Amino acid sequence: MRKTKAKKRPLLPDPKFNDQLVTRFVNNLMLDGKKSIAFKIFYDALDIVETKKGDSEKTALEIWKDALTNVMPHVEVRSRRVGGANFQIPMPIRADRKISMAMKWLISYSKKRNDKSMALKLANEVVAASREEGAAFKKKTDTHKMAEANKAFSHFKF
Repeated sequence: MRKTKAKKRPLLPDPKFNDQLVTRFVNNLMLDGKKSIAFKIFYDALDIVETKKGDSEKTALEIWKDALTNVMPHVEVRSRRVGGANFQIPMPIRADRKISMAMKWLISYSKKRNDKSMALKLANEVVAASREEGAAFKKKTDTHKMAEANKAFSHFKF
């Protein structure tokens, strides 16, 4: 490549939980540079999760982290052209890509839910993902099934 690779900028931890992962999630949630609104949506969603968690001894942040872990894929399929035919080749995913895919899936499937506010949509999707159900978790299982189905082509690795 001609250009040098862009340096990774350090993320500042969020003000409430002092966690960089939360800031990264909020950056994905943010629209049009409105970060304070994105933080408000996220914190409101965690408050809703806190009320919905029931008798569980976990905090809302731990439930959110469990949901993120449950949605994280381990393998994905990538297209590769071999001899005039396209093959879907299963590949392991880098750690930072796993996290970003899980965040994007959680947010996108939260937006597609039918609830009143974005905070409520996000809270419901987080609770569902922490219980290993919901649309984001289904996306992960579908991705894994696709990789399993195309396991025969894994010798075509890049």
